[in-house]
Amino acid sequence: MKIAVTGASGLIGKALVKALKSAGDDIVRVGRDAPGRDGPDLQWDPYGQLDPAALEGVDTIVHLAGHTVAGRWSDHKKSHILNSRVRGTETISMAAARMKTPPRALVSASAIGYYGSRGDQTLTEESSAGDGFLAQVCRQWEAATKPAEQAGIRVVHARMGLVLAKEGGALPKMLPAFHVGMGGIVGNGSQWWSWIALSDVISAIQMLIASDSLCGAINLVSPNPVTNLEFTKALARAVRRPALFPLPTAAVRFFFGEMGVETLLASQRVLPKRLEEAGFRFQLPEILPALRTELTKAKAVKGR
Repeated sequence: MKIAVTGASGLIGKALVKALKSAGDDIVRVGRDAPGRDGPDLQWDPYGQLDPAALEGVDTIVHLAGHTVAGRWSDHKKSHILNSRVRGTETISMAAARMKTPPRALVSASAIGYYGSRGDQTLTEESSAGDGFLAQVCRQWEAATKPAEQAGIRVVHARMGLVLAKEGGALPKMLPAFHVGMGGIVGNGSQWWSWIALSDVISAIQMLIASDSLCGAINLVSPNPVTNLEFTKALARAVRRPALFPLPTAAVRFFFGEMGVETLLASQRVLPKRLEEAGFRFQLPEILPALRTELTKAKAVKGR
């Protein structure tokens, strides 16, 4: 197939483009920079418009672009997080809807932040939206695909959990402390972290592209969420160091503010109900093997 990918220079985008090309698909990388040797194949302005004619011939669009949520949230930062997702999704959705031959599908990134912090409650795609800034972002983010849906395009909202990858995301930020034995639980460690290995994210997105029967919200998380305490113990075992230095709730609030509360302290026990019902098989469903696999990858790359 011919597949357009926004956010192709990001962690997930790079891995997805590589996998799709290996499978024989023709990829159009959509980015903000001018096309060139190291740039995208097609330039766009997420806050403006995208010429539908530039997408003609594309069978599927995978929309991954969006400003990172990492970093302390000022009002400006929050506005940038929200607008980059909502306006970018509106732009790509309207372009898809106006194509002479619309694509078969739009697979649009979302996040389990949709559910808010829900304690020990088990959450599936049937669960309601939660409270908080990230839940608000996710609701508007998903609603921005409406032009594509109204045009009859199959739309998938890929609600991703914590993606484990040595190349980027949260894991590289955690590793330095754990490597020197300075890691520890966050808060009281009882909050649920729903995670997924990068390799499983890529396989799941490929399934979402190929399956004409899947639409709407799909949770991209491991079937085995863990508490922060369990995650901490697993990461400490993976790096063979003790984890004796907790990060108290007060410290999270002081150093990270609202961002820390909604990401590090939030409890989201999310299950991939619809993925499993569709027959998806996880390569790395358990936390310790997933962490060890990522660390092994890192050593292999470093040794080249």
